[in-house]
Amino acid sequence: MDHLQSMRVFVKVADLGSFARAASAMDISNAVATRHVADLEGRLGTRLLNRTTRSLSLTESGQVYLERARQILDELEDVEQMVVARNHEPVGTLRIVAPVVFGLHNLAPVLQSYTENFPKVVPDLTLVDRQVDLVEEGFDVGIVVTRQMRSASIVTRRLTTGCMTVCATPSYLEKHGVPTHPEHLAEHPSLSLPTEYWGDERVFTGPDGEVRVRPTNVIVANNTAMLRQFALLGMGVAILPSYLIGSDIARGALVRLLPEFRLPQVEINIAYPSRRHLPAKVRTFIDHLVEHFSHSTDAMMGEQWAAQSSALAPIGVETRAEQPESADPNLSPRLPRSSRTRVAVPSPL
Repeated sequence: MDHLQSMRVFVKVADLGSFARAASAMDISNAVATRHVADLEGRLGTRLLNRTTRSLSLTESGQVYLERARQILDELEDVEQMVVARNHEPVGTLRIVAPVVFGLHNLAPVLQSYTENFPKVVPDLTLVDRQVDLVEEGFDVGIVVTRQMRSASIVTRRLTTGCMTVCATPSYLEKHGVPTHPEHLAEHPSLSLPTEYWGDERVFTGPDGEVRVRPTNVIVANNTAMLRQFALLGMGVAILPSYLIGSDIARGALVRLLPEFRLPQVEINIAYPSRRHLPAKVRTFIDHLVEHFSHSTDAMMGEQWAAQSSALAPIGVETRAEQPESADPNLSPRLPRSSRTRVAVPSPL
């Protein structure tokens, strides 16, 4: 049997801990995968895997062989990719992962223009709201928020930065009052992402310097689109990406609060495994994405948008918020002041 293919099968079996999963991942039968590993063990004259009816484990020889086999296969892939990148156009499936709301609002036109330029590349997009291991989960590239990526084996390149906006409905503010200082937010239910995104404090910068606020009554969801719905129902005060609620503020459904105070900007990066020679499909997609966002205003969420939104929706409670399309008018938006509610939003949506 093909020695290199047997080596690839063994590495995949060791990575996935199962002949069946490895066979499925490599599009071969379970019997063929088993024969490849058996042939490899016969060639080496030693057992590489301990097999039971329920599990697999590496022998001592298997651990040594696995480490060296990875290096050999990686070096071979580097050589092949270097030649392909120089002499061939980008081809194949490009696996991309991105946050749900960011992907819904920003990625369709990017992928449209990319596939027009590189028609032999087939994007495979996954939208999730959780931390992702690009290597383990088999993604070529990921679009991540700064706080979501912590790995020495991953290279990141900045795409854009964005600001967050404090907001609530006019009806909520009329009933509960308008916060004019970040410290006043402690008196209101906070519609928030989990603490792994924000931490326990909100840090504002205002005319007199830094202000730190620790929310008390927190309603949590791991998806900003869900938090937007909570805000439109008048359930409390939300901190949301400006691009997500720009139209809500423009039509008076939400009011921008605390215009003299700024939250830290969120940095959006493209991340990819650290390799010396990127596949042509990955390299060209990274360049295309960076070029797109260098000219895009929708995702930048910067000072110009903030000034425009403030002019469109001055702080006040004279206007009436439009009822969100998905809202039930019979539902009461009020919650117990002392409650802390966690909403588990499935990913992907």
